[in-house]
Amino acid sequence: MMTFFQNGTHEELQCLLVRARSTCLRALDQYELAWKCIHFIQLSDCITYKIDTTSSESYLLRIHSNRLSKETIRSELTVLQSLGTSDDLHVPQGVASRNGSYVLSMDTEEEGQCVYVTMMNWVDGEHLDGNEVTEHCAYRMGSMAAKLHEATARFVPPVDFARPTWGEESFKVDMAKLRRYYTRFLSDQGWKTYQKATRKIISQLAVLDQNPQHYGIIHGDLHIGNIVFNDEQPYPIDFGRCGYGYYLYDIANTILGLFPAQRWEFIRGYESVRTLPTDYVEVLKSFFIMCMIENYSHHSSDPREASRLIDEQPYAQACIREYLMNAPFLFNGIEVQEVT
Repeated sequence: MMTFFQNGTHEELQCLLVRARSTCLRALDQYELAWKCIHFIQLSDCITYKIDTTSSESYLLRIHSNRLSKETIRSELTVLQSLGTSDDLHVPQGVASRNGSYVLSMDTEEEGQCVYVTMMNWVDGEHLDGNEVTEHCAYRMGSMAAKLHEATARFVPPVDFARPTWGEESFKVDMAKLRRYYTRFLSDQGWKTYQKATRKIISQLAVLDQNPQHYGIIHGDLHIGNIVFNDEQPYPIDFGRCGYGYYLYDIANTILGLFPAQRWEFIRGYESVRTLPTDYVEVLKSFFIMCMIENYSHHSSDPREASRLIDEQPYAQACIREYLMNAPFLFNGIEVQEVT
């Protein structure tokens, strides 16, 4: 039986986008919005659209896959509602439908199936890539991340709160997926190196304690693509992976897209708000490699991503090489070698 999100072939993808737009239009009828234009953004864990209105305000509409339950989606919005009370943060907020629901259940054309839809206010800002991020921007990103963690540390989850945990078990799931697809961009020798790094990462995770100073609710996907800048102020967006984890995991996700000098500035900005553990560098190295491998796992099943993943391997495997040798690599340049 076809599922709503089925898109393994080009034809299935085109059919999915048609079904999704139909669902989007029907969902818009449930909101008090005078919309004028719908812009498709992307298909990832959700199908997302930017909704422009006649009042010049914009919104983000998300069609969620069946990967998350209604309670899990609602819990994300609960976190954002709490973060929205902080004067130091500017984060997306959920928008209620006409009947007061923040998570709509929409029937689909597939018999017996439904999808969940949410609406959020649009956060204005520009995306920057690593080449565009100044050291000043990196410092502010670090400060923002620390303020985010300060705010989530104050959050008291309700009894029905349900969000994922990012750590050893989720990493093992990512490695299981990568095992199926690694040949698209890795040699067998490269895969053995990835496995060796994975064993080291898991051994590191096993000895970390869940001290509330260093562990709690995190963004879960705080890469630079999920940060927008408005008047040089960084704003975090896309909290779809928010859940339980180590704050250093969030930091690793961000600095993965930065250059060494920018990474130092990010840390300086972070520590202007929150103090990192004295031994944070060694743990951060493990999370850095973990986030990098998770990213490759996420994209490995898409054959359109293969060439990019191949191009990134000289640097990626140089980082892994330094990591396995217990050498410094986060805050200094490393020698990139051709991979075989």
